[in-house]
Amino acid sequence: MQRRLGAMDLSLAEAASLLTVEAADHLEEMAQAAHALTRQRFGKTVKLYAPIYLSNECINSCRYCGFNVKSSIERRTLSPALALEEAKAVIAKGHRHLLLVAGESPRAMPISLLEEIARAIRPLAAGLSVEVQPFDEAGYSRLAAAGVDGVTLYQETYDEGTYREMHPAGPKSIFGSRVDAIDAAGRAGMRFLGIGALLGLADWRAEALSLIVHARELMRTHWRAAISVSVPRIRDCASGFTPPHPVSDRELAQMIVALRLSLPDAGIVLSTREPAALRDSLLPLGITQMSAGSVTRPGGYTAEPGSGEQFHLEDARAPDEVAAMLAQKGYDPVWKDWDARLSG
Repeated sequence: MQRRLGAMDLSLAEAASLLTVEAADHLEEMAQAAHALTRQRFGKTVKLYAPIYLSNECINSCRYCGFNVKSSIERRTLSPALALEEAKAVIAKGHRHLLLVAGESPRAMPISLLEEIARAIRPLAAGLSVEVQPFDEAGYSRLAAAGVDGVTLYQETYDEGTYREMHPAGPKSIFGSRVDAIDAAGRAGMRFLGIGALLGLADWRAEALSLIVHARELMRTHWRAAISVSVPRIRDCASGFTPPHPVSDRELAQMIVALRLSLPDAGIVLSTREPAALRDSLLPLGITQMSAGSVTRPGGYTAEPGSGEQFHLEDARAPDEVAAMLAQKGYDPVWKDWDARLSG
């Protein structure tokens, strides 16, 4: 096993073997290999970022989401001025990599509004990504011209039957739309592409293997972009949804290790959905990006009147506390990792 774990050229069958019940008995050995591989490819760096929620208005009926169109939460969409204030508040805490998040509502958050917000915030940020409704290549090209350099778009579940069950109505009910959209973002020249499966909807082993296949295809097709994968577990939200396939802490650790060994050059993202102690313990297994000091509702950083959150967060530490933890463990917290070259 040690020879194969160090080979970094795992076949799909070998990647699948890392996800089995039998492989769990070798988790410590796998973890050591994953840690060594991460240090080799990424050094001791961990990039920090924060989401900025622009809107919780949504026309989809995703059963697991607090923004579900049927959820009785207070709805709100930020103006460009308020979005800029949110960005300034986040940047004041140290962040330079920002993720703009919004529910899917073309009326509340049209692409023209996203462009205006991006243009306002971009001069203050080192990196600006979006996690919003899917667009076509032309739409993503417009966002890129406005200063957006990354797109995060979860498939949620790669099991088509489960997908249909979890997305009964709205534009998101079309299974292939999200795979097509992240590919369109790559064609539009986005520098960062992020994908993920929402853990708890279907069998985690199948989701992990599908995620590996998808990430490898993106790496092959959009080789100029940096590809990252996320491992979010379902958390409490206003929809009151109970995941049919809960994922244990140990299973989450096994999945992260398998992802690292199967995707040596992919970033692996761990959000504040997970408790602080667990995030700290999962860090050496292959994590390269972490959110810190997050809120999941529009206006949450500037103490504006409250509105409904997307889901409940588990790690409430401030960004500087997360950075201090990383430094204490021998990592370099990265607040800013690159600048776009300015043309004369």
